[in-house]
Amino acid sequence: MDASGVRERVADLPKEPGVYQFLADDVVLYVGKAVDLRSRVRSYADPRSDRIRRMVRRAEKIDFAVTDTETQALLLEANLIKRHQPKYNVRLKDDKSYPLVQLTDHPVPRIEVTRDPEEGATVFGPYTDKGRVDVVVKALRETYGVRGCSDHKYSGRDRPCLDYEMGLCTAPCTGEISEEAYRKDANSVVRFFEGETGVLADPLRQAMEEASQNREFERAANLRDKLDAVESFHGGGGEAVSGRSREREVDVLAATIEGDTATVARLHSERGQLVDRSRHRLQAPEGEDRVAEVLAAFIPQYYAERRLPDALLLSERPDDAELFAWLEAEGVDVRVPGAGREAKLVELALKNARRGPARGDELGALADALGIARPTRIEGFDVSHAQGKAVVGSNVCFVDGSAQKSDYRRKKLPDRNDDYGNMRELIRWRAERAVEGRDDRPNPDLLLIDGGDGQLGAAQDALREVGWDVSAIALAKDEELVITDSGVYNWPSDAPHLHVLQRVRDEAHRFAVSYHQTLRDEVKTVLDDVPGVGPATRRNLLRRFGSVDSIRTASADDLRDVPGVGEKTATALKRRLSGGQ
Repeated sequence: MDASGVRERVADLPKEPGVYQFLADDVVLYVGKAVDLRSRVRSYADPRSDRIRRMVRRAEKIDFAVTDTETQALLLEANLIKRHQPKYNVRLKDDKSYPLVQLTDHPVPRIEVTRDPEEGATVFGPYTDKGRVDVVVKALRETYGVRGCSDHKYSGRDRPCLDYEMGLCTAPCTGEISEEAYRKDANSVVRFFEGETGVLADPLRQAMEEASQNREFERAANLRDKLDAVESFHGGGGEAVSGRSREREVDVLAATIEGDTATVARLHSERGQLVDRSRHRLQAPEGEDRVAEVLAAFIPQYYAERRLPDALLLSERPDDAELFAWLEAEGVDVRVPGAGREAKLVELALKNARRGPARGDELGALADALGIARPTRIEGFDVSHAQGKAVVGSNVCFVDGSAQKSDYRRKKLPDRNDDYGNMRELIRWRAERAVEGRDDRPNPDLLLIDGGDGQLGAAQDALREVGWDVSAIALAKDEELVITDSGVYNWPSDAPHLHVLQRVRDEAHRFAVSYHQTLRDEVKTVLDDVPGVGPATRRNLLRRFGSVDSIRTASADDLRDVPGVGEKTATALKRRLSGGQ
């Protein structure tokens, strides 16, 4: 491959974080990571060393995978280098990898930071900052008393060890705490690693405030530093790739369709680490639920001559009873995650599935086809519900044809079985926030409504009522018709300007369905109707008192001791739980 070949391939690459590979005869020659894939790969048109120059000359193609963060790119690069041992990479000769946290498969589980988790352990990670992981694990042990000793040291003891005296362990080995109570504490540790930061942050914050009130300033400062590490653990790049996983091997499959071509992206995780990915092209089927059909066709064909993973995470659930019977018989757990870290992995697979060949100037073609200015920023909207229950709306954003996840929004709508009314309510909410200056996002160039003429009319009614001057069009699923004020367009299935609208529409649909499933599956309690009680406060109350009945009999002073419960909330709780309004 010469310099012109590199520059030609660069046009296909996104300006996003990711990993790239130079290949020859399907052999990986070199793996690299980048904050901006397009910019980084462009530099190989003029290599700075003889070694890299030789590699580029040998290369026949360049492959890539986008990631959500630079940290993910770092870990994926390291794991691909270890797997493929590319000739032109500088390779470590040891087998070290990034640290993980495990809770062992034991009636009284042990917590441990490790690079080689045990069989059957519940594994979290990998992580890039071992120092932060150590601080968090110690804070968890101080708060919940989870043991760190080996099974050999645990068995046969007649008195607690030094960890018990130091407050790091509740000594289940000698019966200082029952196994049932210990497992509840271990479950709290699991909840923290699954993303429930308040499980650890709340008691640390309360202890810090008590230390400050008692003028124990050095202890308060130490607790403050731990609290900083805990609060930044999930949001500041602590966990890089995946969440909890008992399965040794997990495949994530997501499919997208553009015209007559379907793309399935596969991410492969082993023992909690993302180690490989691939992308596959298929002929798209006809019909309404085409993505689910693509996955139903892909799974048996792909795994016919390959070992099945322990679990499959899918972007949509195929309607194929025989497929699920086969997977169940093979011991494969199939999940369609609606929220949490598994859902983020599915989103990442979708992101890779959307990265097909160079698409040219789709937005320019769209502008020409509609007779409008080039729409750099497009926002998509969809509504999801179950016969009028758990009604939600999604608002996704694409900039220059790529998803802008930071600008996604979602809204819980009033329960009613009225698609047009729900869409009117959703668009009015977005328009009012924009007109009143309460939305910090730029105004879009175009709104895309998932639906037909009725949904578009409802959206335009809302725009006129609020006075927000933004163009809106609709894309109907059945026949892929584009509906506008000036008429209905039936573009060819391979039209690039149709493809960009399909991506926005499909993402709005996925985001709405995901939120709807989350709400539908939530466990509701009487606490949800109390003003001032959100999900975090509800968890704190139930964690403190154990049940709604116990909360009902608690005193106002006891209620106010719970993080998130102030004077007004305590009063509202007593009134609501005693039968008042």
